[in-house]
Amino acid sequence: MAKFAANLSMMFNEVPFMERFAKASDSGFEGVEYLFPYYYASSEELSALLKRYQLTQVLFNMPAGIWEAGERGIACLPGREKEFAAGTYEALKYAVALDCKQVHAMAGKLDDKFNLEQQYECYIKNIQYAADVMHEYGVNVLIEAINTRDIPGYFLTTQKQAEMLLKDIGRKNVFIQLDLYHCQVMEGDLFKTIERLWGKFRHIQIASVPGRNEPDIGEINYFWLLKKLNEVGYQGWFGCEYHPIGNTEDGLGWLVKAQSLS
Repeated sequence: MAKFAANLSMMFNEVPFMERFAKASDSGFEGVEYLFPYYYASSEELSALLKRYQLTQVLFNMPAGIWEAGERGIACLPGREKEFAAGTYEALKYAVALDCKQVHAMAGKLDDKFNLEQQYECYIKNIQYAADVMHEYGVNVLIEAINTRDIPGYFLTTQKQAEMLLKDIGRKNVFIQLDLYHCQVMEGDLFKTIERLWGKFRHIQIASVPGRNEPDIGEINYFWLLKKLNEVGYQGWFGCEYHPIGNTEDGLGWLVKAQSLS
């Protein structure tokens, strides 16, 4: 049966963050993901919420620089290696406390103070470092291609680039975070891409295109994709990283239908 995780950074924004765990559980979600746990509460407080509502912490992001200033990760930025290393250990602390088996390392935006080769080398070394630290604790590091419409100038934008990076990173606990919204915007041909990437990704995220809303509208037939992924044996989670059009709970009819497919 397909497993769905509510993205609490985007969903259930009708209530304060700490109340969203109850909303997700009551709505039929078995897991949760969100951007940055460090911004919301201590690892102990979040762990207690997960236990109270019997939810799995599926994913969260490693620290990503100064978000409010427009930074979207620092992995590709030379000169920020010590900050990245500190963020790795902060993420590990939360991952262990929340029993979370995967964290996403945002790449960051290209910086014209450095050439592409310098940023590529920096990114490889930083992801290798994070992977080596996380490996001892059974935690995977995920890398994600993000479309240039949502984050112009982002370092990692296509699945083919992600494949190339995986090869150069060369760590067994580094995988692709396959966001089908970003993939559709940049590349399309989703199921063929899934087939090509089989074994290289460990998490799938869903949202409609073009609006990044509920997955039962827009140009992607997610119900068909969910059936196909069930047929080929996908065992991972589906992260629901979308902006509800209205009240989150009013738009969850798609979840009931999706759960019935498998």
